[in-house]
Amino acid sequence: MTKAEETLNRAMGERLRAARNARGLSLSELAELTGGQYSKPRISNYEQGIRRMSVEVALGLAEALGTVSAAHLLCLEDERTAVGDDERRLLEAFRRADAAARQRLLESAEHIIAGGG
Repeated sequence: MTKAEETLNRAMGERLRAARNARGLSLSELAELTGGQYSKPRISNYEQGIRRMSVEVALGLAEALGTVSAAHLLCLEDERTAVGDDERRLLEAFRRADAAARQRLLESAEHIIAGGG
C-alpha cells in the first residue's frame, strides 16, 4: 500500500468515526443500524484505516448514519461540494416528510427564491 493510499484510508476512517460519534453511536449500534450487513470489527477496521470502504460500503454506512453522504465518507466532497449544517437539516427534514409535505417544501423554497418572501 502506498503512502497516499494509507493517508486516504485514514482520512476516510476519520470521517466515518466523526459521523458515528456525532450521532452518539457505538460501533455495535452502527452495526445494528446496517441490519447486520457490517459487523462491529469490520466498521472498526474502516475507522482505523486498516480496510478501505468501497462505494457500496460507503453507501450502506451513510444510509445507516443518515447524516452524511457516501461521497463525504469516501473523501470525494471538498469545501465546494460539502453540505453545511443548515443544508443537512433541510435535507433531513425533506427526507422525513411524506410526499405531500415534500411538495409543499419544494413550493415554499421556490416561492422564497422567486422573491415572494
